[in-house]
Amino acid sequence: QVQLVESGGGLVQAGGSLRLSCAASGRTIRNYAMGWSRQAPGKEREFVAGISRSGSATYYADSVKGRFTISRDNAKNTVYLQMNSLKPEDTAVYYCAASSGGYLSIADFGSWGQGTQVTVSS
Repeated sequence: QVQLVESGGGLVQAGGSLRLSCAASGRTIRNYAMGWSRQAPGKEREFVAGISRSGSATYYADSVKGRFTISRDNAKNTVYLQMNSLKPEDTAVYYCAASSGGYLSIADFGSWGQGTQVTVSS
């Protein structure tokens, strides 16, 4: 099973940017579709972005479309989430995930990291 460790979270002002990284170990991510989800206090986990095994196709939730970009470097076994124009409502714990199947739904993902906190101040 692939192990995932997120990093890059922190405190940022509204309008700012952060880049999250997800380092994988144990297995090569070439065999997995990858994604990011987030969970704010008192809310359900929300799937925000997914990327195919090759990186040629991506999916974004409407809430982040045009502001977030998911990418992957299979050689480095790492996935990224570039977050621009951040809003206070983006505040959440962000989780990286791996899927042996698709990348369009949170239900596709079976392996999760521990998460990294992102806080956006107004």
